[in-house]
Amino acid sequence: MRLLILGGTWFLGRALGEAAFEQGWSVTTFNRGVSAFDLPGVQVIRGDREQPGDWSRLAEHGPWDAVIDTIGYVPSQVLAGAKALEPVMGRYVFLSSVNVYTGWPNEPLNDVSPVFDCPPDADADFGADLGYAGQYGALKAGCERAVVETIGTDRATVLRPGVILGPNEYVGRLTWWLARAERGGHLLAPGPPERPIQPIDVRDVARFAMRCATGRQNGSFNLTAPVGHATFADLVSACIDTTGADTEPVWVDPSWLVERGVQQWTELPLWRTHSGVWNVDSSRATEEGLRCRPLATTVADTWSWMTAGGAAVTGSGEASRAADHGLATLRELEILRAWTMRA
Repeated sequence: MRLLILGGTWFLGRALGEAAFEQGWSVTTFNRGVSAFDLPGVQVIRGDREQPGDWSRLAEHGPWDAVIDTIGYVPSQVLAGAKALEPVMGRYVFLSSVNVYTGWPNEPLNDVSPVFDCPPDADADFGADLGYAGQYGALKAGCERAVVETIGTDRATVLRPGVILGPNEYVGRLTWWLARAERGGHLLAPGPPERPIQPIDVRDVARFAMRCATGRQNGSFNLTAPVGHATFADLVSACIDTTGADTEPVWVDPSWLVERGVQQWTELPLWRTHSGVWNVDSSRATEEGLRCRPLATTVADTWSWMTAGGAAVTGSGEASRAADHGLATLRELEILRAWTMRA
C-alpha cells in the first residue's frame, strides 16, 4: 500500500508516517523541505503547494492508495492539489479543525453543527474581517469543500481535531506546562481543578487517520478525547508527577485571572473559560474506532521526548510558536502574590 502525506515532517505528519510504517505502508511526503527533518525511510518529493506546476510534477510520482493532507490552509491551493491528485489516488483524508464551526469555542459542538461558509476556490485573504480565529476556521471550511467537491463523498474523509498534544509538539502548550512544573515552587493553576478538558494524543489522531485511509469512513469526524476523559487537575498533576519536581499548584479563580488580564490559551496554555471549548462531541469517531490513551501517558511520553533532546526543535522555524505560550516568571510571581494578598 502506498501513502502520500502532504506535509509529513512536523508533529502530526511525523506521527502519520510512523503509523503508516507500523502497518507496512510505503510512504511519500511532499513538502518544501525548509522547516523540519524528513522521517527516515520515506520517499521525499520537494515542492511548494503554491506553485501549480509542482502539483502536476507530484502527480507523476503516483499512484497512491491514499493521500493525507496535514497542512492544507488556503482553499484555492487545496483545490489545485485535489484536482491534480484525484486521478492518481484512492482515498483522500483532509485534516481540518474544530475551528470550522461557527459556534466554537462558545457553545457545545457535534459533527453536524454549523460551519463557516467559504468557497472552495477562496484565496488567503478570504474572511480577513472575521479575526484570526474566524478567518482560520473559514479557510479550513473552504478547504474541506475543495476536497469533498473534487474527490467525491465516496472517497473523501474530513477530520476535525481539537487540541493535539504529544511528542514532537512545537506549539508549546504541553511542553510549557512540563517545563514549568519542573521548575518547582508554587505553580499558578487556573481553576476550577475539575474543569473538563479534551486534548487528544497526536498518535491517536494519526492512527484514526490511517484507519480512514484504509476503510470507508466517509464524511466528517470530530477528533477529541471524550467529554470527561480528563480534567485540568489531571493535566497539572501529571506534569508534576512526571517531572518529579517539588511543585505545588495554587488554584486561582478564573474570573479573577480574567480581571487581571491573563491571556487565555497563550499565557496559560489550554486554559479557556468559554463554555464550548472543551465540549466537543466526538462519539461518531469513537463508533468508527477512535481510541484515546490516558492523558498521563501523553504527558509522560512528551516529557521523555523533551528530556531526550526533542525540545530543542521548538526554537526555530514554525516551531517558534512555542515562544508565544506561557507566563513569564516574574509575571506569574506577581499574580500569585496578588492572589494571596487579595483579602
